[in-house]
Amino acid sequence: MKKLLSYIVVSLIVISSLPAQTIQLTLDECQSKARDNYPLIKQYGLISRSEKFNLENAGKSYLPQVTLNAQATYQSDVTKLPIDISQFGMDIPSMSKDQYKATIDINQVIWDGGQTSAQQGIIKANTAVEQQSLEVNLYQIRDRVNQLYFGILSIDKQIAILKLNTESLNTTLDFVNASFRNGTAMQSDIDAIQVEILNIEQQTTELKASRKSYTDMLSVFIKQEITPEHQLTTPNSAIVAEQNNRPELFYYNKQLELLNKQETAISAKNMPNIGLFTQGGYGRPGLNMLEDQFKLFAIGGVKLTWKFGNLYTKKNEQRLIETQRQLVNIQEETFLFNNTMESSQTSNEIQKYKNLLEKDTQIIALRERVKNASDSKYRNGIYTINDLIKDINAENQARQTMALHEIQYLYSIYNYNNIKGY
Repeated sequence: MKKLLSYIVVSLIVISSLPAQTIQLTLDECQSKARDNYPLIKQYGLISRSEKFNLENAGKSYLPQVTLNAQATYQSDVTKLPIDISQFGMDIPSMSKDQYKATIDINQVIWDGGQTSAQQGIIKANTAVEQQSLEVNLYQIRDRVNQLYFGILSIDKQIAILKLNTESLNTTLDFVNASFRNGTAMQSDIDAIQVEILNIEQQTTELKASRKSYTDMLSVFIKQEITPEHQLTTPNSAIVAEQNNRPELFYYNKQLELLNKQETAISAKNMPNIGLFTQGGYGRPGLNMLEDQFKLFAIGGVKLTWKFGNLYTKKNEQRLIETQRQLVNIQEETFLFNNTMESSQTSNEIQKYKNLLEKDTQIIALRERVKNASDSKYRNGIYTINDLIKDINAENQARQTMALHEIQYLYSIYNYNNIKGY
């Protein structure tokens, strides 16, 4: 039993001493999760359900329409023969002035001039507009996720460089401590290096606090906790998009399609309607007006209806559609203008950071040579510790600048693609 407990304790100690497993998190994963978990995405289901109900309702216009009618009337006069036929020995009873009738009317549309088809087309086109409008709103998430993701990458780069700088200062500190023990260095030299190490620790603390703020916001977007074990992978340099694939362009196109459907509906409602009808009823009198009794009766036939009143407003309705079409075209033109300006500016930024990175590589190589020379001079008593620290910090600053430019270069590429709709 004691051996078993000892084994368990040792196993727990070994497991706890193992380094935490790194969990990779990519930009594409963040984009996908942010979209799927954004509250607005729920509208997709509601829009589809609304379309289904509206299409079903529109299709039911071809179902038989049943109407129940009932009426009781009293007339001041009734139909009579203009001659007195009693002299011929005939007696025709007069109609009652109080009359009653209950009927069931059934109308069946055969052809409605294309109104139902046009209405269904409008419903589908309007659904497409609503869905594409939702896509436009959801697309705004991409830029916000990009900003957070690349912000975290930039912070991670700076923390890593500060760690390297700390290691360099600690190496120098070991040498200065040894020199101090040998009497060739002063306590102030040790203090100066320790101050720089503390400054770096302060910077690291600030950066870690900023990183937590960024990761907390990104966690809200993707609905997943981002722990210190999560490592955000640096995306590859994306291919710069050439064509414009923004959802706003599809949104304007869907609006134009909706206007075309509405224009079709204007023509359809000015067409004649053809249908069958039947009426069955019970009343007094029946179809025989001269028989003053309650009777069953029925009528059936074909009916053509053509409303010419819609022609009064047809021209204005068509002009209104054309005006709305022009408004959509202006909105699209304005968007493309602003989008072109934005993409041109971002394209220039990509080239700028590309050029800066080429210079950064040269600057770091030179700064490293200067620092190494300063270290040698300090060890030989030519330089003071402050001179060495200045050159160490200069190299560190050059590396931080390059790291920042690397992330800004990547972000500019992804931002450009985002502007173009990729």
